[in-house]
Amino acid sequence: MPLPAPRRRRGVEYLDAPDVDPAIVTRSLSDVALANRLFGGTRAVLAELGPVFAALRAAGRREATLLDVGTGMGDIPARARDVARASGVALTTVGLDAASELAVASRCRTTHSVCGDALALPFRDRAVDVVTCSQVLHHFVEHDARALIAELDRVARMRVVVSDLRRSLPAAAGIWIASFPLGFHPVSRHDGVVSVMRGFTERELRAWVRETVGGEPSVRYRAIARVTASWAPRRTPPGGANDSGADGE
Repeated sequence: MPLPAPRRRRGVEYLDAPDVDPAIVTRSLSDVALANRLFGGTRAVLAELGPVFAALRAAGRREATLLDVGTGMGDIPARARDVARASGVALTTVGLDAASELAVASRCRTTHSVCGDALALPFRDRAVDVVTCSQVLHHFVEHDARALIAELDRVARMRVVVSDLRRSLPAAAGIWIASFPLGFHPVSRHDGVVSVMRGFTERELRAWVRETVGGEPSVRYRAIARVTASWAPRRTPPGGANDSGADGE
């Protein structure tokens, strides 16, 4: 069971600054990818995707599309493709990031990469089967966070998966301490702690999704200090269950 959460704090993340050095952005997101692999960020998303791919295969679908919003280095869609393959599904992945240097860096791990705005996704309604968004929501204030959730819901055909940090003092202390032996950049160390304190409880994340899309998400606590929300999009896909095109690739 998760520990009681402290009060949510906004803080300031260096990587949110518009004039941050692109080299620092790329280096720091490499640290984030490592932290995802070691401390449960990747596993949290894959735990939600596994049943989706199994259901696709059971329904006779051998191909699917996935959009990862705020993809960073593209590490999560790369692992999602492996999980889909194990279920007998060939997964086409699209990584989207607002930072052009990350859109470029993720090309080796995604089928397609796009530089774009998470609050105005350059895709038509119901363009992709599955939309994932990992450790991005906490960067936004409430109004924009709801706009992001609405955009994820708009472009997904089958499933939306949002994964983020579960706020706790031990998690904040843990990422600070672990960052030294792991050789994290000082920006990664600072932003990691701020990110944890910007994170969500299960109740908070459930309320934001419910109030935005009008449906009831499946919300789970995940080790280590992670929380996921997943749901089926609220509207019937305009092109039907087998329409899998995506614009803006």
